[in-house]
Amino acid sequence: MKYIIGAVLLFVGTVLALSFYLQPNDFGDCGNAPATGTGLCTRADAIVVVSGGDTNARTDAGIQLYQNDWADTIIFSGAALDPESPSNAAAMRERALAYGVPSTAVVLEEDARSTQENAENTQTLFEQRNIDKVILVTSGYHQRRALIEFERRSDGVEILNKPLASDQDWSAWWWLTPRGWWLAGGEMVKIVVTQVTGDRL
Repeated sequence: MKYIIGAVLLFVGTVLALSFYLQPNDFGDCGNAPATGTGLCTRADAIVVVSGGDTNARTDAGIQLYQNDWADTIIFSGAALDPESPSNAAAMRERALAYGVPSTAVVLEEDARSTQENAENTQTLFEQRNIDKVILVTSGYHQRRALIEFERRSDGVEILNKPLASDQDWSAWWWLTPRGWWLAGGEMVKIVVTQVTGDRL
């Protein structure tokens, strides 16, 4: 019996540890709209949304932040899966425009094919536009690795995390599906690899 209890506790601990580690969230104590003054819950210079996984859900989360006045600019980052097709960033822009976001608020980064390139390429935009504070939006399972890459390359820029609460690939119940374990395990491996080698993942 004690072995069963031990196994259950180990399983629960693993699920909780992965859940908290993979999806850091700087907005847990913030309301829907930014506060005045200083601190994490105040407006940023830009919202950065990286494509991949459930791109539409990521885009919608960025749009909601914009509509709630968290920043005046949205940067969509992502190349096309098919070189003959519009970039992911361009498709995200069209979705934002359809939801009423003005074209003047949208900035595209259309060349990134990895999380590392998302971070590298948007850093150029940060420098060009004097951006010092951004809200980084991606799927929950991807948030930690994206943060690592952005902090590594975004010198002097404050990166705040806003992972999706859920999308078609990830939710609080991720541990009930093989897909959830595949994503969680894959991200942990990629985090280790990128930390040790700096490879593009």
